[in-house]
Amino acid sequence: MNWTLSPQQVFATSPIVPVMVIKRVEDAVPLAKALSAGGINVFEITLRTDAALEAIQAIATALPDAMTGAGTVLTPNQYDAAVEAGAKFIISPGASTRLLEHAAKQSVPLIPGVSTATEIMNAMDLGYDHLKFFPAEASGGASALKAISAPLPQVSFCPTGGVNVNNLADYQALDCVKTVGGTWMIPAEAIDSQDWDRITELTKAALAAASN
Repeated sequence: MNWTLSPQQVFATSPIVPVMVIKRVEDAVPLAKALSAGGINVFEITLRTDAALEAIQAIATALPDAMTGAGTVLTPNQYDAAVEAGAKFIISPGASTRLLEHAAKQSVPLIPGVSTATEIMNAMDLGYDHLKFFPAEASGGASALKAISAPLPQVSFCPTGGVNVNNLADYQALDCVKTVGGTWMIPAEAIDSQDWDRITELTKAALAAASN
């Protein structure tokens, strides 16, 4: 890989990566600033909305020192569009060979999603050792990840999907977990009502829980 940024650096930026579903472009920068004020400066903006690419561009421009990335990237074309918008890293819910081979030739790191030992091994065959464990809770939670990762100690994970303040410690107790993805510090109703102060306080609380 000739990536300008390593997945290890992405994982090390914060113990929690907020998974952001942005429906309105005008919410993008205030949301990112609210998270930043709470202590998180890495952002995964999912490509689930029409506003996503413009939101990535807006945040990358307004907060150039933050680590702005794209999530829910499914195809090489989406990968390229997210990079063009300013994404510094790419996250996918799965690990298609086509996407992994494409990203391996590019300059921006891809963190593919896996939930089985076979998927992990296939990703490793293509040079990937920093992966998203998804959907974490539906796939058996921390106990499943502990079992799956035991024979694969060279792989690091970001569990995402159902991770929250109540089970955070279970994931953090695993040596293979370097960060987690979550949404509990950015509830949809707070974004809809533009309650940025609440998001900042929830972010501070999330980081406090992650440091215990």
